[in-house]
Amino acid sequence: MRNAARSNLLVPEVREVMDIRQASDYLGISPDTLYKYASEGFVPAFKLGNRWRFKRSRLDEWMDRQSDMQGGEPVNPEQKKPVRPAM
Repeated sequence: MRNAARSNLLVPEVREVMDIRQASDYLGISPDTLYKYASEGFVPAFKLGNRWRFKRSRLDEWMDRQSDMQGGEPVNPEQKKPVRPAM
């Protein structure tokens, strides 16, 4: 039982509603980049008070749409800014 409890500490809990740090870990990008994307409307997000929040299910849907839209299109590695707003 102790090993099971310890192993749960190594796996971060993924909640349905995440703050900027949790969502940036989930997406694999820096919190600063995610904050910028949320402010620009590139990723689906909402504010609760003055803090950004992200629904995991909306991020998953958004990533699916992004990967479908890019299917076959070459990605410009020098592109620094997102070109499509979140839906």
